Amino acid sequence: MPYLVREVRPNSSNDRYANQEVAYLLQRIEDFPGLVILATNLKANIDEAFGRRFQSMIYFPVPAPAQRQRLWQQSFPQEAALDQDVSLEEIARKHELAGGAIINVVQYSCLSALKRKSRTILLKDIQTGIRKEFNKEGKTLNL
Repeated sequence: MPYLVREVRPNSSNDRYANQEVAYLLQRIEDFPGLVILATNLKANIDEAFGRRFQSMIYFPVPAPAQRQRLWQQSFPQEAALDQDVSLEEIARKHELAGGAIINVVQYSCLSALKRKSRTILLKDIQTGIRKEFNKEGKTLNL
């Protein structure tokens, strides 16, 4: 069964390709006999017509400070040592990050330590990783 998608008048070639990709994705979803789960942290970017085709949309809020602290604590590998001036409680309280962003910061911090040929995670490693994550979201970080 052919699928019709409301086409947005393209302002550029990028818009045209985006419309084609959305149409292709919708057709594949409709043809798929099983359960489809899509995730985004940019709900505002979902086209209204696209969103109407979903049976359920579930909102997951950004974790609270206590939850973030637990995520921080559980994300560092056992082999890594945190420098004495690293307070995961303070980091969790000061920086509102989702779980995926925390994982990205942890990975960045671990790679930075490995680059120094060390197993110790420095506060500056974590702060730089947090700054990178905030930049991705268009936020600024005041340390």
